[in-house]
Amino acid sequence: MIRAVALDVGETLIRDDRVWAVWADWLDIPRHTLSALIGAVVAQGRDNAEALRLIRPDIDIAAERAAMEAAGLSEQISEDDLYPDVRPALAALRKSGMRVVIAGNQTAHAGKLLRALDLPVDEIATSGEWGIAKPDPRFFARVLDLAGTAPDEIVYVGDHPANDTQPAKAAGMRAAHLRRGPWGHLWAGTAETAAADWHLDSLHDLVLLATP
Repeated sequence: MIRAVALDVGETLIRDDRVWAVWADWLDIPRHTLSALIGAVVAQGRDNAEALRLIRPDIDIAAERAAMEAAGLSEQISEDDLYPDVRPALAALRKSGMRVVIAGNQTAHAGKLLRALDLPVDEIATSGEWGIAKPDPRFFARVLDLAGTAPDEIVYVGDHPANDTQPAKAAGMRAAHLRRGPWGHLWAGTAETAAADWHLDSLHDLVLLATP
């Protein structure tokens, strides 16, 4: 029985296009160019941040992010960034008795923005707050603590096999691969996502799976 649902953030709950648009403008390159480079590195199995290093090989991403924030270009997450099924699906999960938590690779500032949306969840945590990022097993150990139940009673939902599906399974959790965003579509139906217990096209599908 599933008693808790833990969800990734980027391209699971929110669209990432605004974040990358800010980076493209900051680096003074066309947005389409950065989008294409992100697609290329992801298809090679590399982290999407590697796209920034293709543009500027010596880039210090943390320092650039700090400079962007100092310039008033800090990341923003609003209701408009949520996928349409997020709020109703999360509400339905909680109504069914599930514990619902959000835990993804995001900054501490993003955690504050997510909490400000007042989503129908029990807990929100980010890698920036924990000082540990996916796919590190310690991240998923923290997810287990946050979910507060046995590993096989938790389903972790995300779009990326290397960051979500595979490490969640290694931690003893159930996993759902979400066919959403560039990564979710790219890896759908591949050997990399074969370990997932479920393959979803919408968070509404998750409600049906998680309801006893």
